[in-house]
Amino acid sequence: MMQLEEHKGPLDFELPADLEARQPPEARGLRRDQVRLLVSHLEDDTVEHRQFVELPDVLQPGDLLVANDSATVAAALTAKRLDGSSLTLHISTRLTGELWVVEPRRVSVSAGERLILSGGAIATLLAPYEDSQRLWLASFSTDVRKLMRTAGRPIAYPYVHGQWPLEMYQTVYAGASGSAEMPSAGRAFSPDVLERLAHRGIGFMTLTLHTGVASLEAHERPYAEEFWVPEATAAAVRSARAEGRRVIAVGTTVVRALESAVEMGSGGVVACHAWAELMITPERRVSVVDSLLTGFHEPKATHLAMLEAIAGRRHLETAYAAALAGRYLWHEFGDLHLILSKA
Repeated sequence: MMQLEEHKGPLDFELPADLEARQPPEARGLRRDQVRLLVSHLEDDTVEHRQFVELPDVLQPGDLLVANDSATVAAALTAKRLDGSSLTLHISTRLTGELWVVEPRRVSVSAGERLILSGGAIATLLAPYEDSQRLWLASFSTDVRKLMRTAGRPIAYPYVHGQWPLEMYQTVYAGASGSAEMPSAGRAFSPDVLERLAHRGIGFMTLTLHTGVASLEAHERPYAEEFWVPEATAAAVRSARAEGRRVIAVGTTVVRALESAVEMGSGGVVACHAWAELMITPERRVSVVDSLLTGFHEPKATHLAMLEAIAGRRHLETAYAAALAGRYLWHEFGDLHLILSKA
């Protein structure tokens, strides 16, 4: 039974360890599109238990899906400290030149500290990033993107068992590389599902938002992430909104980018290249997205505030109670949740 907190703030509950997806679906004998799909209907708070491969049958002709096509990079590097000890350095976000936001994993570091990377490259920790307790600004003596290609590995958290190749952290429609962590809400899409969506008259457009490292430990507010909304996607969203058709975001990153693109225009989503700095809460609400396809988020995660902005607290409680009772799997290799508004 789900134990819910009555105080305000992101939804809190107990996540059993055995509901953490520890391997990709393919390692569990499934195709990527055979993960489970919990469909929760905003109209009446009912839920359906489906497989993701059924998504084209769940949606209606005229619906518009918008996905994040940013490709995942091998953003975890091994670094040595001057005392000879090693640490894992997560590369998060490029700011300018070779100035990056990084996360030294679970170690105490200090400003000015130099870390030795593959090939003798040096990362110099400059200062904590904004008000974060774990993210740092760092300068590098070499091209970080090349370093990740030659010496990096995908970011993986302790709940994942084994090391999996970068291909396991990509969507089938991935484009430009830049995400420290996979935009995982889109992982289950397969060429077959995309083809059947098109045959059903369901639109599929993309934008690009390069995700940084997740805020799993501190439940920090989201930080700025670079994004691009192309004109074709902006026009498709404006058309769907004008005609009363559903706009379904594939992942919280898409919600953040589209809502940021609205704030840059006057009267709808505009094509743009900018930095998303919004924190979407129930108080702020959303103005573009009707529905959301997303993974299941950790207790108290800030992403849950965004889900509540779309669905409301009561609906979110109902859906997450159903997911826990139905033993859905969490995290990037887990199952998915479609919060669906009335057609």
